[in-house]
Amino acid sequence: MTGVVVPPSLAWIGGTAEGRDWLERLPGAVAACAARWSLELGPPFADAFESLVLPGVRPDGTAVVLKLPFLGRENEHEAEALRVWAGDGAVALFDVDPATGAMVLERAVPGVSLSHAVDAETALDVLIELLPRLWRPAGPPIGRLADEAGWWSSRLVHRWVAAGQPFERELIDESLAALDELSGTQGELVLVHQDLHAGNVLEATRQPWLVIDPKPLLGEREFSLAPIVRGPELGHGQEAVVHRLDTLSAALDIDRERARRWTIAQTVDWGITEHGAIQSHVDVARWLIEA
Repeated sequence: MTGVVVPPSLAWIGGTAEGRDWLERLPGAVAACAARWSLELGPPFADAFESLVLPGVRPDGTAVVLKLPFLGRENEHEAEALRVWAGDGAVALFDVDPATGAMVLERAVPGVSLSHAVDAETALDVLIELLPRLWRPAGPPIGRLADEAGWWSSRLVHRWVAAGQPFERELIDESLAALDELSGTQGELVLVHQDLHAGNVLEATRQPWLVIDPKPLLGEREFSLAPIVRGPELGHGQEAVVHRLDTLSAALDIDRERARRWTIAQTVDWGITEHGAIQSHVDVARWLIEA
């Protein structure tokens, strides 16, 4: 890995042959991108989880970010989502290499995350202002929430058993019922960011706040509350979780019950790991079943 120091946050990618191959090819990929786009690059950001992300400068002095994603089911159409948003409420996409998914993006400056820049109530106000701007019409190649929900349903019980049944079966049953009942009864389908927690919103200068790291789907608006309600960035506790659900649903005039059930379903699916479960996800699912 000469010339490229891979942050520890990306070490998990080396757990598969595909991931090891991606990591081994990173130095060449970074060099090729730097040459292609004439970028002067700095050391990678330390907290990226699914991509190697480096600050860069264009020849004209424009501050940018070079992002080389480890492409997967959830992030393969990130560039398309950014194209749809066209810089309104999200970082601008300057260029992309379709073959590798490497992107040159606007660098949000100062880049402090919403979860660290303001208090929880102010953060909710920011998200309430941002979400309607992100709910735009879109189409293929971005996938549909109904198809993703079917994917979750088809694997949920097996993954839970393989993980050692790390929490009660009730959470699985609640999730399966929600996925079955919600998928085919959605309202208008719009572009939704299924990982829009407060850590994925950065303070900027071109606009006050810019969204990053889209994991896009075409789904109803209610689904997009899930990562915000679940995310511990704005407080982890039953009162805080239910407050976020109530506040966002009321302010955005969307169906609280559908948002609650989508959050349970995605939270349970994303909360199962190879070796158990993410306890904070289990907590949220339990609290929302009672809410």
